[in-house]
Amino acid sequence: MAFGQKLKGSDTLLPLVQKESENYSKKNPSSNISVTGGGSGVGISALMDGTTDIAMASRKIKFDEKVKLQESGKASVEIIVAHDALAVVVNPSNKVTNLTRQQLEDIFTGKITNWKEVGGADLKIIAYSRETSSGTYEFFKSDVLKNKNYMPSILSMPATGAIIQSVKQTKGAIGYVGLAYLNKDVKPIHVSYDGKKFVAPSFENAKNGSYPVVRPLYFYYTKANEKVVKPFIDYILSAEGQATVKTVGYIPVK
Repeated sequence: MAFGQKLKGSDTLLPLVQKESENYSKKNPSSNISVTGGGSGVGISALMDGTTDIAMASRKIKFDEKVKLQESGKASVEIIVAHDALAVVVNPSNKVTNLTRQQLEDIFTGKITNWKEVGGADLKIIAYSRETSSGTYEFFKSDVLKNKNYMPSILSMPATGAIIQSVKQTKGAIGYVGLAYLNKDVKPIHVSYDGKKFVAPSFENAKNGSYPVVRPLYFYYTKANEKVVKPFIDYILSAEGQATVKTVGYIPVK
């Protein structure tokens, strides 16, 4: 029996879910899975209006979203499919390697505007962020900025790849991306929440808990649609699916 299903939402989850669906389709040739990004908020909206089977989210569903789903008779189910470390990245030419959470807050809220204020070159800081519909934007705001507002002049990017591209091309740039997006075009910052121990974003450090910026990644679906989505979700949570989580650069749930 052919099962067509749509997954939409978090950009962070995109590389992982695309890989998982490829592997799943090899085993289940009759399955037809489409995976698109757009941000966590976009995925949850699509779940509300019935245009996706699964919403991929890098943040928890908001209270008002949950209420809206319930009011339209769609009770939602939440599953954690992986964990992700959020990496702060700068241009490779930047000699700054260590930043505290407080310094990151001051940079992204606009208090610190020059790299020389944090031990770098005399160079204007150009901060890149995801746009407001992004779960990564929300998580960074609550976890790193302690819910303070991003500065008004921040440059919002529609996708994670665009942040990598911008940081690669801009000497004074700083941005944040999911661990799986890290590549040699950008330099990851070692982060400290206590101001003493600076830790690099890596699979090992995220898994052992020494890297402080780690978050769960979620799937949301409606109870009524469970039969359709369950086989694929079970596959992702299986030993094989979780091995892929690790290969792609995320942290398995188990």
